[in-house]
Amino acid sequence: MRGTGSPAPDPLNPDRDTALTIDGPALAQGLQYGDTSGLHGLLEWIYGLQEDQHGRKRGEGWRVSVGAGSQDLIFKVETKAAAVAALVNPGDPVLVESPVYAGVIPMFQSLDCEQIEVETDAHGICSSSLRSILENWPSGKLKPKVLYSVPYGCNPTGMTATLERRKEVLALSREHNFLILEDDPYFYLYYGDAPRPPSYFKLELEEPEAGRVLRFDSLSKILSAGIRIGFASGPAPLLDAIDRHTSTSNLQTSTLTQVIIHTLLKSWGYEGFITHTRNVAAFYRHKRDVFETALEKHLSGLAEWSSPQAGMFFWFKLLLNEQDGAGDSESIIRTKALERGVLALPGTAFLPNGRKTAYVRAAFSLTGEEEVNEAIRRLREVILEDRVAKLSTV
Repeated sequence: MRGTGSPAPDPLNPDRDTALTIDGPALAQGLQYGDTSGLHGLLEWIYGLQEDQHGRKRGEGWRVSVGAGSQDLIFKVETKAAAVAALVNPGDPVLVESPVYAGVIPMFQSLDCEQIEVETDAHGICSSSLRSILENWPSGKLKPKVLYSVPYGCNPTGMTATLERRKEVLALSREHNFLILEDDPYFYLYYGDAPRPPSYFKLELEEPEAGRVLRFDSLSKILSAGIRIGFASGPAPLLDAIDRHTSTSNLQTSTLTQVIIHTLLKSWGYEGFITHTRNVAAFYRHKRDVFETALEKHLSGLAEWSSPQAGMFFWFKLLLNEQDGAGDSESIIRTKALERGVLALPGTAFLPNGRKTAYVRAAFSLTGEEEVNEAIRRLREVILEDRVAKLSTV
């Protein structure tokens, strides 16, 4: 048997495709069951990547496991069904940056967890907010065992945590004995002008004791969303728990998909892979610039925002009230803007406890320049009409 996939982009020449062939033993392996933790060759490649990018070497008490996307792995480490070593029991309090990735809200809700919102801004998690929560924790109540964060190009806020904030959060994790769930699908989509800050996974090597960071990477944003492959790196007991859960749920990540991805990554090598991710990041930087130009043209004085340094999202505040800028974006976005063909999400979708907010999340990954300009122009009309309607009822 012989299988040939679609052409793969050449990282050294983005305008040229490279044909990859999978046959013989590799194809035979891809058509069979495989190890729960992942294809051996792919795991070896990932170990090398984590050493190259994060300075993490084997023998430090950590290991790697492959999953069907990073969200699959995050859920498995949270649930007690995985093993007694799992992190979160039903009803436990958990710390989540706020606003938070909407995909994890139902995960924690399914476990009846109390989601404790930690404030964030354009520089990352506000360590002062985190410290205040922990130092004023009710006596006799179980303290949170985990903090969830997306530190680069956060979905939804687009923020990238600064080095100073990361170090402060790590110090608090040691002081108050919690683990950091570093969900990092946009690590390789950093396009800021300043050097990229190191990951929590790398920074914890500077701590007196490593092992407080459980890192989640994804290939969905840099290769293809449809491949559904992510990988977790962290303390071996937690990765063992993830594997035990996988063995009783979906058994393993598709071996065939892993073989395809490993063939591609092996053909590129680490240098080619990094070159490819830089090309992808440059693509998103251009998309960001197009979107921000439209915001400046149509929403100056009607919205406030910080320019993202990574990822594919803009988080902007609608100034719905001419006097103080306060307001709720829910009805504007879900009804009036949607009626005019503008697709975005109101900020309340990313707040675990559902409070009102004037913020909106917009993705700029797929939309062309003309569509962006037209969408923001229509949103301007909606905001102005809403202001007029409010004034007429005063």
